Amino acid sequence: MPVNAVRLTAVEAAVPSSSPGASSPSVLSDCVSRTVRRYLADIGDTECAEGLHALVLREVEVPLLREVLAFHDGNQSRAATALGINRATLRKKLTSHGLL
Repeated sequence: MPVNAVRLTAVEAAVPSSSPGASSPSVLSDCVSRTVRRYLADIGDTECAEGLHALVLREVEVPLLREVLAFHDGNQSRAATALGINRATLRKKLTSHGLL
């Protein structure tokens, strides 16, 4: 299914996404926006075989889990609470990503 999007140059992709008068996006949201714009500018017409949504989730989940767990000194219960997920779910994700 085609998506209506504007192709940006690498320079345009690096420009923050917030527009004047709009509420400011979070730093994380702005970082994701810039990164996705840059990725799309880099790949051009090449399609992402697994789908962009799946790719972003796969690429973001591992460092998210790793960093939150490190922030909480390896305490899985506190990390799970910070992530808003059950500790068993966290363990399952850590195991599936080879982080345990």
